[in-house]
Amino acid sequence: MTERDLQPADALDPKDRVLIAALKDNARESIVALARRVGLSRSATQDRLNRLEKRGVIRGYTVRLEAGGPQQTRALMALAFKPGFQCEHVLPHLKAYPEIRSCLALAGPTDLMLTVEAPSTAAMEAIRAGIAAIPGIATVSTHFILKAHWTEG
Repeated sequence: MTERDLQPADALDPKDRVLIAALKDNARESIVALARRVGLSRSATQDRLNRLEKRGVIRGYTVRLEAGGPQQTRALMALAFKPGFQCEHVLPHLKAYPEIRSCLALAGPTDLMLTVEAPSTAAMEAIRAGIAAIPGIATVSTHFILKAHWTEG
């Protein structure tokens, strides 16, 4: 029995981790360049990539914009629900805002934490006002992001 046989089916091996790290650096890198970094053939790298996508380890590719650029304002919005309301009542309304980049359910006085990107503070205020008007929202606290020291992936 090998070490790989003892690992859970969803465990990532070292080559998977190198491939994922390379894609985090540049999701548009060619398969040939990825294969060189991983140390596999082009076809083996493509098969591995397809397998990671099929397993849901890689769920998509995205564009990262320059953080803090003059055309972009980012904020965290802390939402609290009115009594009797839950995520299932609010989330369908939030999906109408493409500016929401993440939505996290929390324990404690804040029910949801949103990461929001908008082209200006005026646009951010309009988004905040729209979110505050959603049925079931008691409060919205907006915290503008001044600088990101690091972010995940």
